Amino acid sequence: MTDKDDRDKWEFYQDHNAKHHKWRWRRTATNGRIVGASTQGYAEKEECMENAERNGYVKTPE
Repeated sequence: MTDKDDRDKWEFYQDHNAKHHKWRWRRTATNGRIVGASTQGYAEKEECMENAERNGYVKTPE
């Protein structure tokens, strides 16, 4: 994931594991291909977002 494109779509979602619902992220390029994803689930959404930031996600001001 060395090519950073501001147009990539970042998704934060909870998985549907029967025992728990962990937060994960996925990065999708403009051509629809998934170019990055979390390798593990996170109990808290903030932890998931911090991991995504280490992988190129730029938080937008609210």
